[in-house]
Amino acid sequence: MQEEVKSSFTDRAGEIKSSSINTVQVNLGLHCNLRCSHCHQSASPDSTETMSWKVMEAVIQTAHDFKVKNVDITGGAPELNPNLRSFIESLYRPNLNIILRTNLSALVLPKKTGMAEFFKEKRIKVIASLPCHLEENVNAQRGDNAYVKSIKALKTLNSLGYGKGSGLELNLVYNPGGPFLPARQVELEATYSRELGQQHGITFDRLLTITNMPIGRFKDCLLNKGQLDEYIKLLHSNFNQANLPNLMCRSQISVGWDGTIYDCDFNLALGCAANLERPYIFDSDWNSFCNRSIVTGEHCFGCTAGSGSSCSGSLEMGA
Repeated sequence: MQEEVKSSFTDRAGEIKSSSINTVQVNLGLHCNLRCSHCHQSASPDSTETMSWKVMEAVIQTAHDFKVKNVDITGGAPELNPNLRSFIESLYRPNLNIILRTNLSALVLPKKTGMAEFFKEKRIKVIASLPCHLEENVNAQRGDNAYVKSIKALKTLNSLGYGKGSGLELNLVYNPGGPFLPARQVELEATYSRELGQQHGITFDRLLTITNMPIGRFKDCLLNKGQLDEYIKLLHSNFNQANLPNLMCRSQISVGWDGTIYDCDFNLALGCAANLERPYIFDSDWNSFCNRSIVTGEHCFGCTAGSGSSCSGSLEMGA
């Protein structure tokens, strides 16, 4: 165990290189209406970092020029960026899959009335974070009344046809409430489906499980409780070589609010820019994107531990 903990990610996994890029993930800023205890970006209502329209235009140009398959919009709370609607409208084209990640409670803010209807109009795929199906656990991570607001948003999305088999895709995201790995995705999905259906009449398409990374506010929580070393040992000891081919960093780039390019949203949180001569969206070099060495670190054990973890959920086949 000690030798495993001492070894670096590169020692265990070797060099990780990108392949073809099918997803451009876009972080619209760190401003958020919540201050979640597990947030790897440490986003909050006090955060002022916001993607400008100039950077958005460069993302739009890159997505169109290179005909990417997916644009994955995240934050913070992306709904709070004042240019979100214009960004989506300018991105929109046939065969482009636009994904938006929401904390749900942002959708029920008074100034965001009609946002869910706009998502329906543009056929946006919604990935909604709901860290647990139990009210007390959600409120413990996100603050008082967060669960009630999330349920209200989910009911609105359901009423518009999301998660109803209509082609409007609604996926939920689970992350552990403490220093442990997620249970198998298929088992948690069954639990969420049963509990949310029985208690609230809510339906959804899939549940995605994401491992908490030992960075940002979650790392701070672990440090305060004296649990960081044990959590890192847990990630190391559950390293799974089989997850390496499916790591999300191999098939995507992540664009920060200021236009800097990263391998993933976790590297963005750490300020570790991609291994490129010019890691900025204004200097798009698609060949370099597709043939770069991935910047790795201790946190990468979180993506490879157990069933694996990515922004699309578990990496384990049949999970």
